[in-house]
Amino acid sequence: MLVVWFFLPGRKLLIAIVDKTVVEYPGQEHLSLHWVLNQEKFLKNNTERYEPDKDYFGFFPLEDEKYKLKGLERFDSTQLQKLSVDADAAYITDAYGVFRNEWFKQGNIQDRSGIVYGGMSKQDIYFLELMKQKNKLIITEFNSIGSPTDPVIRNKFEQTFGIKWSGWIGRYFESFDTTINKELPTWLINNYKRSHNDQWPFKKGGVAFINAENDLVVILESGKHLKTDLPYIYASQEGIEHYGMPEKIKYSFWFDIVNIDPKVNHVVSDFRIDVNEAGQTELNQYKIPATFPAITTHINKDYRFFYFSADFCDNPISLSSSYFKGVSLFKWMMYTEREPLERKSFFWRLYRPLVTTILNDYYDSIKENQ
Repeated sequence: MLVVWFFLPGRKLLIAIVDKTVVEYPGQEHLSLHWVLNQEKFLKNNTERYEPDKDYFGFFPLEDEKYKLKGLERFDSTQLQKLSVDADAAYITDAYGVFRNEWFKQGNIQDRSGIVYGGMSKQDIYFLELMKQKNKLIITEFNSIGSPTDPVIRNKFEQTFGIKWSGWIGRYFESFDTTINKELPTWLINNYKRSHNDQWPFKKGGVAFINAENDLVVILESGKHLKTDLPYIYASQEGIEHYGMPEKIKYSFWFDIVNIDPKVNHVVSDFRIDVNEAGQTELNQYKIPATFPAITTHINKDYRFFYFSADFCDNPISLSSSYFKGVSLFKWMMYTEREPLERKSFFWRLYRPLVTTILNDYYDSIKENQ
C-alpha cells in the first residue's frame, strides 16, 4: 500500500493554515488536517508535501521556553492581499493561543494565566474577508472566535459569515471528583464554587458548560441530569450520504454553542445532550440548548464556508499511517471505541471522511472552472 501511495500523482492545493496553540511539535491541533493532506497527496506547490512543523501560521515553539511568532500579524494589507490571491483555501485550526502557565511552567497549568499569544487578530479576519471576496474555501473551528478573541473582531466574523457565538463552551469530563481527576481545570471549580456557597458537590462524570463572558459554570452530572453521559454528534442525511459521516458518534472534548443565520448557512450535523427532566430544567434555567450545531456550512458560487463547533482537528493520531493507500479499510484496528475519552474513532469515522470530501469537492470545482 505504501508503494501504491508513493506513485499516486500529487495535486497542488495551497491552504493557509493558522494554528496559534502549538506548545510542542508536531502540533496536534493541526495534525489531523496534515494527515488528510498527505493521504490525499495534496501539495503546497507542484512538488512539495506539507510539513506539520513548518507549514502553518502561528506559534512556533523553540527550546528553553523560547518561541517564534509567525502569524498573519506580521503582514500588512498588501501582503495579505497577495496571500489571498496565492492561497486556494484558509483553515483556522485553533486560535485559542498559548498561556504563560503552560509555556513558562509557572504555577498550576490548570490555572488561568496571562496570554503569550492567541485570539483571532484583525489581520486574520481581514484575510478571511479577502478569501470570501475571492470565492474561496474557508474552514474554521473551535476555538476561532471565542475567548481570548477581541469582541470587536468576533463581531466582524459573525457578521461576515452569518454565525454567532452564544458565549457558551463545554466539555465532557469522565469524573468531577477532584481527588480522582487531576485534569479538572482549577478555574472551572473555583468559578462554580464562587456562585454556589463555596461548594463543589460532584463525584461522577458529566458535561460542564462555561459561559466565557461571565465565568458562569453549569454542571450536568451523570445519572442526576444525564440519561447518556457523553455528548453525541448526529449527522443529517447530507452528512451521512455526501460526507461519509456516521449517523452518530460520541465526542468527549471541547465544543462551543453557536447560533446560525438560516438564510446564509445550514447545519450538516448537530450536538445532542441527552438530558433527563432535571437536566432539561437546569439547561432551561440558563437558556442552554440541548441540541445545537456541530457542523455549519455555506456552499455556493460566492464562497465556501465551514464552521466546526468543536476541536475537530485536535486528535491523538500519527502521521505515519497517512502514507498507506487504503489505510481507512483498517480503521477499526486504530481505536477502542468503548473508552469514553478516546478521540481516535472521531478522527477515523468523522473527521477524515468529512475533510477529505470537503477538500476533494473543492479541488474538483477549481479544476472545472479553470
